[in-house]
Amino acid sequence: MNQTPELKMYDVSEMAANLIPSEIIRLNNEINQKKKQGKTIYNLTIGDFDPRFFPIPEELEEEIINAYQEGHTNYPPAHGVAELRSALSEFLAKHLSLEYDPENILISGGSRPLIYAVFRTILDPDDAVIYALPSWNNNHYCHLTSARKIEIETFPETNFMPVASDLEKHIQEASLLALCSPQNPTGTIFEKSVLKDICDLVLKENEKRKGIRKPLYIMYDQMYWQLCFGKTIHHHPLEVCPELKDYVIYIDGLSKAYAGTGVRVGWSFGPPSIISKMRAILSHVGAWAPKAEQIATARFLKDEYAVNKYMNFIKPEIEMRLNGLYNGIIALKMNSYPIDIIPPQAAIYLTAQFPWTNKTTKEGKTLATQHDVTSYLLNDCEIAIVPFYAFGASPESDWYRISVGTLDKNDIHTILANLKKGMDNLI
Repeated sequence: MNQTPELKMYDVSEMAANLIPSEIIRLNNEINQKKKQGKTIYNLTIGDFDPRFFPIPEELEEEIINAYQEGHTNYPPAHGVAELRSALSEFLAKHLSLEYDPENILISGGSRPLIYAVFRTILDPDDAVIYALPSWNNNHYCHLTSARKIEIETFPETNFMPVASDLEKHIQEASLLALCSPQNPTGTIFEKSVLKDICDLVLKENEKRKGIRKPLYIMYDQMYWQLCFGKTIHHHPLEVCPELKDYVIYIDGLSKAYAGTGVRVGWSFGPPSIISKMRAILSHVGAWAPKAEQIATARFLKDEYAVNKYMNFIKPEIEMRLNGLYNGIIALKMNSYPIDIIPPQAAIYLTAQFPWTNKTTKEGKTLATQHDVTSYLLNDCEIAIVPFYAFGASPESDWYRISVGTLDKNDIHTILANLKKGMDNLI
């Protein structure tokens, strides 16, 4: 049997040799093995959508087909087709009161290349990046770019969102502040006053730096902003502090609000000096979104009826799943079960607590660590969810991300019953 040769440190770069594997991918490999063995697993780990429940908008699908039939199969411009950048300029102005010239909007194959380009454009080796924990992938982008991490662990008292007082003592040494709202993995958002305090802190710091050193930039990932529920309102930096326009780079895209994770159309907008360099970097990487998908996205976003129709479909479907699990877990908590959950606010995620360490099963097995709890959830409750330690939080953190984008609503009752059964088996 052929085996992959053992990797030696001198065979590859130090960066490649020390890449940290994804805990989510590891979990999914384990899940897939169990499924191959015929076991039922309710997989709520992936931040993706099951097309059976969440197909992309039919108008978008039709426009993608039309664009291919029209022959749009050659290279797109490095910064994106003009039609899409123009459509986005109008869309952002209408929905977020953000005024950006199409030349200052950059299109890419989803948000990941754009985030990488932000890090590459702003940071020199050992420049510092501040981000809150739990956090999606900022640690990996720091590793890829040799940036220095300043990690701020957050807690349920602030809905796992950072506040200005968390950041203040580190702000002077940083070149980039990576913020995300609605937040992945927590599904929570910045309150307006909290975001205002953070932005004021950055503005004050940049006033001190003028003409002396590199500014402090904010990368604001708002990929889920259209998926806010109930009374939740999305806020962004230039809404609360317009004076920051020269220092904020937004990350956005089609993937989440329109269930188009595989369509691969993302966009970024911000200061011309930053966007132009991001464009140059990505032109060498070749990370553009397919031309046909770009043209289709432009046509779709201009179709206000189609956009509203899809929002009227996807938001209630997601919210129903979030509320179904939330209400069920709260009912368990009210019946003295050891479990807790934060009310759903946005995105496709719930933040739930499983404080089961040091509990023993009736069979005599002790859940000594949070890893043991994760395994118990998977093997005994048949539920796969992602622990916050996979997002950089403390290994002792007993909080988890639950993702509902692939959840069959008919399985909600069974999942809750499995959780109850699992807790009934703990002493």
